[in-house]
Amino acid sequence: MIAHVFIGGIEMIEEKKKKDEICDESCPQTVMHEDTILTVKEKMLNIEVLTGVADLFKVLGDKTRTRILHALSQSEMCVCDLAYLLDMTQSSISHQLRVLKQAHLVKNRKEGKVVYYSLADSHVTEIFNQALEHILED
Repeated sequence: MIAHVFIGGIEMIEEKKKKDEICDESCPQTVMHEDTILTVKEKMLNIEVLTGVADLFKVLGDKTRTRILHALSQSEMCVCDLAYLLDMTQSSISHQLRVLKQAHLVKNRKEGKVVYYSLADSHVTEIFNQALEHILED
């Protein structure tokens, strides 16, 4: 499909590619690797799953939440202890713990009036350790 676009009084012709068409303007090759594309396309996850992964990375992308996860990887802790350790208010810690809990990264248990938080499962530890290993490698 050809679209005529007027920019500053000069007619510019812009060729619009179909949504399904695969094109990379910077690729000097004109041969498409159809077998590779088909193989990868069959293995691609649906957009809802990939959105969930992106949302998880957003939650993990906050420094405060990362600090909390690191602390909880060492020991189960209550809000008061986390606030003291991280030099933050209890309100701030509680807010971040709520976000982490909604993302299923932390869980809590109540002992009397005190609520203790810990990492939700071994997957959270693995995710954190993999990220740490990636950052620390040469």
